Amino acid sequence: MADCFPRTADLPSQSALFWVTHKERYLRQLLIRDIEAATGRALIVYFGDCNDTASQIDSNDDVYIAELLNDCAGKPIDLLLETNGGGTDATEKICSLLRRGAPDLRVVVPRRAKSNGTVIALTGQKIVMGLESELGPIDPSINGIPVAFVLNAPPGAVGVLDVQMAETARKQTEKLASHLLASGMLAGKSKEEIKIVIDKIATRDHYHSHGSVIDAKEAADLGFAVEELGADSALWRQFTLLRAMYAHDCAQNHYSKIFEGNKVSLVVMAKQPAAPGP
Repeated sequence: MADCFPRTADLPSQSALFWVTHKERYLRQLLIRDIEAATGRALIVYFGDCNDTASQIDSNDDVYIAELLNDCAGKPIDLLLETNGGGTDATEKICSLLRRGAPDLRVVVPRRAKSNGTVIALTGQKIVMGLESELGPIDPSINGIPVAFVLNAPPGAVGVLDVQMAETARKQTEKLASHLLASGMLAGKSKEEIKIVIDKIATRDHYHSHGSVIDAKEAADLGFAVEELGADSALWRQFTLLRAMYAHDCAQNHYSKIFEGNKVSLVVMAKQPAAPGP
């Protein structure tokens, strides 16, 4: 990567005023193309601003993911992922799309893919991580309450329906993660071996906080296929530079999420607080 990035010998095909208006996107996409040239793989991005509570994985995201996948059909794909997590139903759909639309997939986590973001990361054949990267436990919550708290509550402390909802939520998450691991990174392992991993990441027995950090070494110890890149890796520096551009541009432009490839770019605006009344 040249020290003078961003650079190109070609003038933009867009008009000067149009290019300048959208320069953040064009500069990000220039770096995406540089990374693709270095890896020989298509690069798509799902970036959720982790400082925005509205950036959670939701049922609208699959449309954007499909747009990105359609644009690089048939190619090996890297997915740069940042998210704090979100709904399991929506995560199931995204995992299905990635498995069908990107059979050769690496998931790049430059900073964090937590909760159901970790479930999405399990869709890949490999997870690319560095010093700053973290995954996290995948134990679900209902209305902000961890299902483990509901299931371990003293008798009579919670309602029967709450217990049933908590059991169903945990089973849904465990089933999805087990399927992804059994058909991907842990293919060939026994059901018992996979269950040991799931029990660690989907309950509060091993990781006592939902925010617990699973770094590259710990992810590898769990059996995940981790490709760890050092801080001196030119490719890792490109990934972290791209991630920094997304974080900055989301904050500056009030974006909640950005879905992007080397040509396609889609943004979700953050919800603005209502103006005070008179």
